[in-house]
Amino acid sequence: MLNKFRDALKVKDIRNKIIYTFFALIVVRIGCQLPIPGVSRDYFSKWFQEQSALSFFNAMTGGSFSTMSVFALSITPYITSSIIMQLLTIAIPSLEELQKDGEEGRKKINEWTRYVAVMLSIMESAAMAIGFGNKGYFEDGFGVTAVIISVVSLTAGATFLMWLGERITEKGVGNGISIILLINILSRIPEDMLSLYNKYVVGATSPAGKVTAGVLIVAILVALVAFIVLLSDAERRISVQYAKKLQGRKMVGGQSSHIPLKVNTAGVIPVIFAGSLLSFPIVIASFFGIAPASGSSATLFQKFLKVCNQNDWCNVKNIYEFKYTLGLLVYIVLIIFFAYFYTSVTFNPIEVANNMKKQGGFIPGIRPGKPTTDYLTKVLNYVIFIGAVGLTIVAVLPIIFSGAFGANVSFGGTSLIIIVGVVLETLKQIDSQMLVRHYRGFLSE
Repeated sequence: MLNKFRDALKVKDIRNKIIYTFFALIVVRIGCQLPIPGVSRDYFSKWFQEQSALSFFNAMTGGSFSTMSVFALSITPYITSSIIMQLLTIAIPSLEELQKDGEEGRKKINEWTRYVAVMLSIMESAAMAIGFGNKGYFEDGFGVTAVIISVVSLTAGATFLMWLGERITEKGVGNGISIILLINILSRIPEDMLSLYNKYVVGATSPAGKVTAGVLIVAILVALVAFIVLLSDAERRISVQYAKKLQGRKMVGGQSSHIPLKVNTAGVIPVIFAGSLLSFPIVIASFFGIAPASGSSATLFQKFLKVCNQNDWCNVKNIYEFKYTLGLLVYIVLIIFFAYFYTSVTFNPIEVANNMKKQGGFIPGIRPGKPTTDYLTKVLNYVIFIGAVGLTIVAVLPIIFSGAFGANVSFGGTSLIIIVGVVLETLKQIDSQMLVRHYRGFLSE
């Protein structure tokens, strides 16, 4: 790997892109330390410690959310905006036509995505400033000027990261938005690994216990990463044969191809959707000073919040608290549901079957038209289910370990999926550029 990296640095174009990306990421990490003027960071840090359900969001922002820096919203408004526009493209025929209208259509949709991202940034920052305004969020007291400064700072930070991500995509290596998300998540891992080390290795009562704990932690992480790599690369290939036809004086066609159906067709989207849906009531309740609680004095809504809180699941040390693991079952159902939902709006078997028919292609043993559509739908449903089960295993295992052994870390299955996916995508891009210049790539044998 080291030799291949040196080969990549020998190519001036790739070297410049890597250097550009490196310095852009330094700017990101510096911005994560810049405080918002007039905001009490101590108050928000204490408040965040009580909101364990927001640990994943904090990991996505690289710790900026818990310290309330200008990059506290990170690139999450842009990610949300992209998902919204992608879904609208499927639901609104005019947007779907615009997307198919070549480069100009895609540029227009990207422009609208930016506008929606800015609007979401304004809405989210205003909700935070107003929601926390009367609770010590501002050092000099709640007022219009303080709210405006907070909203402008957070919106400017999110917009700058969106712009920087697009510059990395254009002049750097990989997808800029994904790279920024990756570096934010990675920045939290050393602290989490140190926490695990102190709790289970240093805190072990015997030398054998220290070794066993260290080996188990490493083995679990390696096994999860290996499984995620397998899940990311696995695909079901459907053979397609193209009939020969006469064009002018030439006989063309007759070649065979395949339709690749990725096992994890929806990526990390189902996990993010499921987690966001369950954490939404907790976030809204926190604005009104309502926290998850149990016991005879707790209200029904507070008990419902504990069902939604991932840190209250799989608590085997307290049988009374274990009943809140019901939320884990809801979480699993939501992951599987969103896996089917997202794939259904991004892959249309009817459209694929019609395109094959127009081009003279057919699946061996399957008649063109409706039989092909039915076959593709059947295979797709099997593939989605396998991918959803794999995704559920990756997302649920860290939650089980956290509840059973108290291994509370900011990174979990979702973070690992993002890390592995972005790293593989970036390596493939560098790999393709190296192969063009007759170098062996990172992923080549």
